[in-house]
Amino acid sequence: MTDDIKFGTDGWRGIIGEDFIFANVRRVAEAMARYIQAKHQAGQALILGYDARFLSPESARIAATVAAAHEISAILADHMTPTPAVSYSVVERKAAGGIMITASHNPCHWNGIKFKAAYGGSAAPAIVKEIEEQLANNGGTPGKAAHRSSVVTADLVTPYLNRIAGMVNLDLIRASGLGFVIDPMYGAARGLIARLFDEHRIPFCEIHAEHNPLFPGLNPEPIEPHVEDLRKAVTAGDYAAGFATDGDADRVGAMDRSGLFIDSHKIFCILLRHLAEDLRQRGEVVRTFSTTTLVDKIARKHNLPLHVTPIGFKYVCELMLTRDVLIGGEESGGIGIKGHLPERDGILNSLLLAEVMAEKGKTLGELVEELHREYGPHFYGRVDLEIDRPAIERTLSLVRENKIGNVAGRAVKSVDNLDGYKMIFGDSVWLLARASGTENMLRLYAEAPSPEEVKALLDEMTAIAQEPPSHSWY
Repeated sequence: MTDDIKFGTDGWRGIIGEDFIFANVRRVAEAMARYIQAKHQAGQALILGYDARFLSPESARIAATVAAAHEISAILADHMTPTPAVSYSVVERKAAGGIMITASHNPCHWNGIKFKAAYGGSAAPAIVKEIEEQLANNGGTPGKAAHRSSVVTADLVTPYLNRIAGMVNLDLIRASGLGFVIDPMYGAARGLIARLFDEHRIPFCEIHAEHNPLFPGLNPEPIEPHVEDLRKAVTAGDYAAGFATDGDADRVGAMDRSGLFIDSHKIFCILLRHLAEDLRQRGEVVRTFSTTTLVDKIARKHNLPLHVTPIGFKYVCELMLTRDVLIGGEESGGIGIKGHLPERDGILNSLLLAEVMAEKGKTLGELVEELHREYGPHFYGRVDLEIDRPAIERTLSLVRENKIGNVAGRAVKSVDNLDGYKMIFGDSVWLLARASGTENMLRLYAEAPSPEEVKALLDEMTAIAQEPPSHSWY
């Protein structure tokens, strides 16, 4: 039933065999095809890619034949392809849009469909609304049957790799003598960074590179605890660093040679500093509401205008389309860079991290230590609580109405409600409570000068959320 198909930032996700079935793939593809017919010039193509999950190639072929039935030129990837490669192909070929079959970082029993707009980035809310309206009408009138030969296959990966290779100094990385571990997490990036490193004679080791849609032993999300194998490979092999990308390769995580995990906040800050200081680039900086305030301090030092958006890369993308944005990023590992696409790109960001290390002659851990010495220590944590809706609403109400006077010994100075409710305790110390839009999930985010303080904030707020308060929180 179309009533069960709910769109997020880029499209729709469902459980394979329950929600994600071929009939629903056709319905969603039909709605997207009707949107393209209504909004774009005749003759513009639709790009279609797919990741390593169960039913992804078959679903991409179904979506391509639906597009062809609506007399839309369908260009289908000839191999599994990262999401940013699909987005780049949309721009390179001046296509009407792109469809990517993926469930991104979700566990193996999920799959989904992302829609990429003609500008090569996440669909703006207005575009999503129009596709949803087409879906509510069952996608509109079905197109005529399309012959399989009306779908053209193409290599979307090579042009994309050539593009990002031109944005990074791979010769400098080779000259540094540094070696790296690459972890595509069984996803669509497998073999791709390896291909560039091999071509430029950069030492590397790749793990989780075989095709296994079960993602055995991990979720394809480049955060702890899913990066434990990456940690072991980096430290055992005495490599300089490790880079992990998620299932469709638009997110990034990193590992220092010491085994220290470098989260997306630190990656954002390292790249911002590299662009502003080493490469002398200018532009505006965009971060989402749940991202570290260390970004603000670096932007302020370099006199770069800063924008803070609601959570979701679609908001970052909107500013990248209308303003001169140098870098934009989000808490979950998605970072977009000036001169590329209004899009997250885990592969490009992995290469840029290697470039920073080669340029500075320092490890990722040392680069983080430099940031802490200059701007003060910043540590971050997040907890996702599965609790019932009344408990979620009660907790949000407590924060919204400023009925929680302190958490973990810190007094609440103010509450910011840009997206959820963020309690501000002082300089770079905050705790954000935010409800999931689709699940009975309360997300808690916190930043403080030490890991212990972050844990204390999250633990106490978790206790408040899970049990009705037995005393006043004033």
